[in-house]
Amino acid sequence: MAARFEWRTSLCAPDFPAQAFEALRLRVTDHTPFNSLAWLCASEQALIDGQRLHILLAWSGAELMLCLPLVAGRQRFGGVPFRVLHHLGYPMADRLALLSCLDAEDTRRALKGIRRHLPHALLQLNELSEPTGEESALTEWMGRSSTAERRLSCKVPVHLISDADRQEVSGDPRYKLRRARKRIAACGAEVRRITPDATSMPAWLQAISEVEAVSWKGDEGVGIFTGEQHRLWMDRAFTGLAAQGLVRLVILELNGRCISYRLGLLEQGRLYDYNLAFLPQYADLGSGRVLLEEWIRWGLDDNWRWIDASRVSLENSSHQLHERMTGQLEHWRWSFYSWRPGGLVLGLALRLWHRIKPTVQRWRSKRPLDAPAPKAAAPVEKTMEGEHASPSHSQR
Repeated sequence: MAARFEWRTSLCAPDFPAQAFEALRLRVTDHTPFNSLAWLCASEQALIDGQRLHILLAWSGAELMLCLPLVAGRQRFGGVPFRVLHHLGYPMADRLALLSCLDAEDTRRALKGIRRHLPHALLQLNELSEPTGEESALTEWMGRSSTAERRLSCKVPVHLISDADRQEVSGDPRYKLRRARKRIAACGAEVRRITPDATSMPAWLQAISEVEAVSWKGDEGVGIFTGEQHRLWMDRAFTGLAAQGLVRLVILELNGRCISYRLGLLEQGRLYDYNLAFLPQYADLGSGRVLLEEWIRWGLDDNWRWIDASRVSLENSSHQLHERMTGQLEHWRWSFYSWRPGGLVLGLALRLWHRIKPTVQRWRSKRPLDAPAPKAAAPVEKTMEGEHASPSHSQR
């Protein structure tokens, strides 16, 4: 039976099929907390002027087979505005699964419906994970676009929790942990585990946002609580997720005050290490590594299976989980350029950049180290990232 498609404009509406949505989400095995209705509704409420939400649903009888919430807005490339579609939650969602159980034919029909209902130059889906050993349904869309790109966003370090974690870690991390624990004990600070609910979550968000505000993230304006829009977004999202029991927090507390924290989301036995910060006057304690170890110990006690870094930079990641990782997961960015004039222009620019990029890189490698970098270097690659590029893990 061919799928029946439907467009909606709000996930928060009383008549949105929340039960059917949750049933679909649970059928997609690699779903994450960032696919949850609590996160998506908070993301919807955080939309700014000029952004519009359009939700494509597909039904097979009474069973929901697809939910794709797309945000339409204008994005400038080379100073020229183009209409671009992103998955709801960008750029703060660290990992997403495509909530689709459609077959190949209905997947093609979905793309056709998107282009008819939402004319655009570029459809870009960021931070998508893919089931191991399976071809993505989005492969169908590549051959039907004027230009398409599947690009690696990052390789996330993950740690499989095992009985070996009951023993002290070996090598250099052991000595770093020992030194950090001694410093923490000397100043009288204590590590706490917290499972907030919807009632307690606002107070904890206030406490950790105050830590972030005076940390380097607050100084540089890259924290998750920076700005009124992001603050309200995070407050609503984490309060909703805490109501479902999905939020975990480990803090370092001194005289009743939080001086360092790691904030995570737990689902399907996998802890996503989403955000951390510490007060600058306690930077020498090494609290981040101790709190990461606390995640692992908590996982042993409560039978979690994985600790994930959630998201890292593609290059030069400094996440401490690299010291303990047992594997990596890949996040991908899919870009589909339409056959409209704007899509053709952007696709041509991307292909041109890929052609000249090796020459530019060779020229850069040969340039004297003390020579000033040209202001207009790699203009296409930079503009292809858009105006609101997804923060690296160091910003989370």
